[in-house]
Amino acid sequence: MSEQPVIVLVHGAFAESASWNRVIQRLHGHGLAAVAAANPLRDVEGDAAYVRDVIAGLNRPVVLVGHSYGGMVVTQAAAGNPAVRALVYVGAFAPEHGENAFQLSGKFEGSTLASALVAYPVASGGNEFRIAEDKFHQQFCADLDAAEAALMAVTQRPVTERALTDALTADDPGWRGIPSWFVHGERDLNIPAAALRFMAERAGSRGTTEIPGASHALAASQPDAVAAVIRDAADHVRK
Repeated sequence: MSEQPVIVLVHGAFAESASWNRVIQRLHGHGLAAVAAANPLRDVEGDAAYVRDVIAGLNRPVVLVGHSYGGMVVTQAAAGNPAVRALVYVGAFAPEHGENAFQLSGKFEGSTLASALVAYPVASGGNEFRIAEDKFHQQFCADLDAAEAALMAVTQRPVTERALTDALTADDPGWRGIPSWFVHGERDLNIPAAALRFMAERAGSRGTTEIPGASHALAASQPDAVAAVIRDAADHVRK
């Protein structure tokens, strides 16, 4: 049997590494090791370089998992990386060369994210975005209770405009040569379900799970389903 892979979890915009806690608990319950990387959310190539460093430090085969904008990052980080044996996209972008997050989220109707954002300048140049606290629950995690949503709203990690407009530079996106799995919510208001279905089909998904009524915050609201998809990917690596 092949060596047991490590699950590397990469959060997206407006989330943070602890957003994976419930998924990690379930993976540990099935004997899978996991690491939640703190995605810098500054720019695609820089964020991907950080994730590649995390992977290199593990010195083990990896199932690389991305949520939301984290899909941009894992796609870039996996390109040409022999340690990455499987990819899992959790309500995540799976871009082609030259595509960016803004472009993909607007490819199909249904995203209401733009009207929920607050923008402000940052010292490094350009703008940074966060979701307005009074809109966070409905926009990001409508299938969680209000108290948890309020906590998530104040612990969210803002993302730069540059990160959301950076194009994927890898000539061969990670999903082109690495087996990939997809899971998303049918009521995702950040990235429309139609866009998520399109990207899964284009990537030749080994398995696509759409969860009726689920929001964008799948790791928190649907950890059983997310962990099950990750386990499928890990099982493939161990064969």
